[in-house]
Amino acid sequence: MKLILAIVHNDDNVLVSSSLTKAGFHVTKMASTGGFLMSGNTTFIMGIEDGDVDKVIEIISKYSKKRMQAVANDVALAAGSMSSANIPVEVQVGGGTVFVLNIERFERV
Repeated sequence: MKLILAIVHNDDNVLVSSSLTKAGFHVTKMASTGGFLMSGNTTFIMGIEDGDVDKVIEIISKYSKKRMQAVANDVALAAGSMSSANIPVEVQVGGGTVFVLNIERFERV
């Protein structure tokens, strides 16, 4: 058994969630915040069989899109950008981060 923790941008959470559910996976969703933009994310938690890991990652990858977003320059400067002041900077956001962990024991009660 594996435990998957998948963090995706809030804009993608409905498609990811519905696609995982349609594929027969039981999914728990939690609101989360992260990254240097402190934007909203959704963290999915699921226990799955070892053989289903690639299928789950494929679904998450298909529906978690990276996109460009304009941010205030002070945020970009804090992240190490060398842009001039008062000009919005475009940064890449979105996509997914997936952690796959071994499970010693898993039960549905």
